[in-house]
Amino acid sequence: MPTSFTVVPVETQGEERQRDGQLREEEDEDNERDRGAGDGIARESSPFIDCAELGRGNMYEGKNMALFEEEMDSNPMVSSLLNKLANYTNLTQGVVEHEADEDSKRKEVKGPRMGTFIGVYLPCLQNILGVILFLRLTWIVGTAGVLESFIIVFMCCACTMLTAISMSAIATNGVVPAGGSYYMISRSLGPEFGGAVGLCFYLGTTFAGAMYILGTIEILLTYISPSAAIFKVADVGEETEAMLNNMRVYGTCIVILMAIVVFVGVKYVNKLALVFLACVILSIIAIYAGVIKTAFDPPDFPICLLGNRTLSKRNFDVCAKFTESNNETKTTPLWHLFCDSSLLNATCDDYFSLNNVTEIQGIPGIMSGVLTDNLWSAYSEKGSIIEKKDQPSVAGSEESKMGGLPYVFTDIMTYFTMLVGIYFPSVTGIMAGSNRSGDLKDAQKSIPTGTILAISTTSFIYLSCIVLFGACIEGVILRDKFGEAVNGNLVVGTLAWPSPWVIVIGSFFSTCGAGLQSLTGAPRLLQAIARDGIVPFIQIFGHGKANGEPTWALLLTVGICEIGILIASLDSVAPILSMFFLMCYMFVNLACAVQTLLRTPNWRPRFKYYHWTLSFLGMSLCLALMFICSWYYALIAMLIAGCIYKYIEYRGAEKEWGDGIRGLSLNAARYALLRVEDGPPHTKNWRPQLLVLLNLDNEQLVKHPRLLSFTSQLKAGKGLTIVGSVLQGIYLDKCTETQKAEENVKALMGVEKTKGFCQIVVSPNFRDGISYLIQSAGLGGMKHNTVLMAWPQSWKQAENRFSWKNFVDTVRETTAAQQALLVAKNIDLFPTNQERFTEGNIDVWWIVHDGGMLMLLPFLLRQHKVWRKCKMRIFTVAQMDDNSIQMKKDLQMFLYHLRLNAQVEVVEMFENDISAFTYEKTLMMEQRSQMLKQMQLSKNEREREAQLIHDKNTASRSAPAAEASVAAAVPEKVQMTWTKEKFVAEKHKNKDSNVSGFKDIFNMKPNQSNVRRMHTAVKLNGVVLNKSQHAQLVLLNMPGPPKNRKGDENYMEFLEVLTEGLDRVLLVRGSGREVITIYS
Repeated sequence: MPTSFTVVPVETQGEERQRDGQLREEEDEDNERDRGAGDGIARESSPFIDCAELGRGNMYEGKNMALFEEEMDSNPMVSSLLNKLANYTNLTQGVVEHEADEDSKRKEVKGPRMGTFIGVYLPCLQNILGVILFLRLTWIVGTAGVLESFIIVFMCCACTMLTAISMSAIATNGVVPAGGSYYMISRSLGPEFGGAVGLCFYLGTTFAGAMYILGTIEILLTYISPSAAIFKVADVGEETEAMLNNMRVYGTCIVILMAIVVFVGVKYVNKLALVFLACVILSIIAIYAGVIKTAFDPPDFPICLLGNRTLSKRNFDVCAKFTESNNETKTTPLWHLFCDSSLLNATCDDYFSLNNVTEIQGIPGIMSGVLTDNLWSAYSEKGSIIEKKDQPSVAGSEESKMGGLPYVFTDIMTYFTMLVGIYFPSVTGIMAGSNRSGDLKDAQKSIPTGTILAISTTSFIYLSCIVLFGACIEGVILRDKFGEAVNGNLVVGTLAWPSPWVIVIGSFFSTCGAGLQSLTGAPRLLQAIARDGIVPFIQIFGHGKANGEPTWALLLTVGICEIGILIASLDSVAPILSMFFLMCYMFVNLACAVQTLLRTPNWRPRFKYYHWTLSFLGMSLCLALMFICSWYYALIAMLIAGCIYKYIEYRGAEKEWGDGIRGLSLNAARYALLRVEDGPPHTKNWRPQLLVLLNLDNEQLVKHPRLLSFTSQLKAGKGLTIVGSVLQGIYLDKCTETQKAEENVKALMGVEKTKGFCQIVVSPNFRDGISYLIQSAGLGGMKHNTVLMAWPQSWKQAENRFSWKNFVDTVRETTAAQQALLVAKNIDLFPTNQERFTEGNIDVWWIVHDGGMLMLLPFLLRQHKVWRKCKMRIFTVAQMDDNSIQMKKDLQMFLYHLRLNAQVEVVEMFENDISAFTYEKTLMMEQRSQMLKQMQLSKNEREREAQLIHDKNTASRSAPAAEASVAAAVPEKVQMTWTKEKFVAEKHKNKDSNVSGFKDIFNMKPNQSNVRRMHTAVKLNGVVLNKSQHAQLVLLNMPGPPKNRKGDENYMEFLEVLTEGLDRVLLVRGSGREVITIYS
């Protein structure tokens, strides 16, 4: 029968019964209230939830889920999760992700309504078809020929098709909120890549706006109203410069006008989008209708040729040298342009005199067979005359005055790669569908279908137009960029039916609309990047008007757009935005390839027709096109992206988006760890991989921050560093303290620039926690090989009687684990990272060989700027039988082969008698040790006595309540009664034993082994003090602890004596393996 048990007082029991009764009454009242709610169904309140919270959504109705009620706040019921997903708008719901945390105030979007055709197909069509089709495609076909033009278009369309496949896979792998391509890249490749490519895509969209505006002005001033030009052509040959200046003036005015429209009424821009799209579609239909009409009724657009040279019809109307009227020969305006007078005997240009003027049809029609003439390229230098290849001509003797003659000249030098750069912007715009993902009924289905269909449609239009242009239009007209040979008409307009004005007006409005769309979309993209907070210097552009319109971003966009306007040449701006778009598409492909190869569990796209090889091919094609377009633009774009990447990495906010680059890093780390696991590192690769043992105070703050400073000085960011600490207790109780300690340690690591990992262990006692860290810290081949800790300064104090035991056990365990040990004594005197030693020495006392650790550590320290100017000195100790001169020579040769610069000194320690001081110090040490043991025994007895008194009091209190049941049993088991005689006898007994113990202490003689060790410590300390008292740092071999554990406290005394009087000491105990070698 037990002697003691817990007795609950009657009053307490009564209180508990009363409280239970009150709870039951409250539950009955709640049930009555629930029954009266109107549905007639009784609801039971949960015993786990306060009644005050029952009105909060009634999440916990019924008893079916009572087992999970405590977790409902963090883990919602499946029914509520599905209900939220069913009511999905454009925001991620159900699971609280970082996007919702960072922007909890987003306004809900109206229910998605658009299907594939309206939501994806038409926007993509509108963005892809544009200014290049109307203004430059005929010129590209004429210059590169049908075959090479076909290759250019096919390459560009293949690039966008492969990118669309990759984009479809990413876009259908979950929800893509606002931000489109930026969101996809950043969440797939991480904030650094996302920010860099997002800003490049923003710059591309902005320059696209500039290109569309320049196209608008070119149509206006060249084809609609040439008289509106502000800068007139004063001298022959200045047409290009005057045109560029007109572009700059009109472009600046239009970009300001468009910015005002976007700022005031962006909703009108969106409403006019369909009007602009209708203009594009009507224009394309007009082109196809014109092609069909040429088969039976070609339009009449005659071209005037002088020999084989094309003439500009801007200054004359009759294509002849003279005319016959009433049997009278009259010279024509063309004659006046080539001759010095209107007389038939006037002096004329030599080429004009030798060649005839002929007139041919500019559009012979699809059945004419002109396709064979236009198959091959006709690249030319800047300022060359456009010539018809198979036309007969006689070369003139004087070619110097061609500049003032009415020929059609090329305005730029043409070659294949340049044409690729100019053409590529015409296939961009494939992201329009993914940007509208929030407005679609089924984005997972609509984005792939609509985008791929749009690319297929536009690719067919472009490829067919190339063939049809080559088959219908004369080559000299195709190469005539501004239509000078056809009275200043738009070349593609001459082919259109029913009138060239259909194309002119259609292209004008479509380019105007595209420019407005760019100025609308680019600021929102910049705003999305700014609000993510990954690029600190653009965060101001995340702000805007009260309704969310990005005012500041719009101003920056207009400013960058103005740079493109000042360039003024559409042919110069097009390659710039080609670079930025190609870089964006390249990273979309990379994102898909990385995610597919990593096979992350979250990679589950609904679009199944993708493969990593297609993504890799698309990425390679994008990179190749970048360098084909312009290698220097490609390098500049990469440099800009690289600078942004490094800036975000260095200064940007850290984001965890579960991106593919992190997954790639984990895979690479796993692969590297498995490779490292194969075997121990070679001596040449050995470096200290540190486990730093920190002590924390009651507030979980680091006691010795200088230990981390010393770590960073020793490591300089190289190799592995694990910073560990131990909290005493049980992990379940210490979770919060563990997190706090980890945060504090990581913060200090950041301050001290210690690059490494933090590991906090909770253990029932400090000793076991240190053991766990030594055994298990690190992973695979990335484990520590060296332990760094501070010397326990207060080991002699009574309240820290276990600190020295923990220390000695740590020394033993590092030796057993074959790990090196570094013990920093007086760690608080060590320098911070901001200090600089301008002079002084690092002294190494090499007593025994430990694998060369003592040699390597000063070399590593001197790599850091704190110790860089300190000199290294090596001391070794010679015994009586050693030849100190030869030892010094050998050591100098050894250091020479090790490639270490150090002064060498051999210190002779002669045998002499053990001094009285050493004998007395050893005796005091052993007496102190014995006294501590006696005091420990006395304390144990006092604790036992206190426990007996406590038991007596407990028994006396519980006796009345249990008298009947334990009266007979208590005397048999425990003696609860104390008489005065017994108490005095026990007291005298303890006193006598203590007195006899202390008498033994004062009569004892020291152990001879301890005397010898103390003699060594005293002698060596004297030698070290003599040579190294003023050294900045002293490194000493650390002797091992005694094999007999009874002498552990004496071991601490030996180390104390050995280092006495020195400011900064690093005790080094090698692992037993060689860590430094003379071989290369």
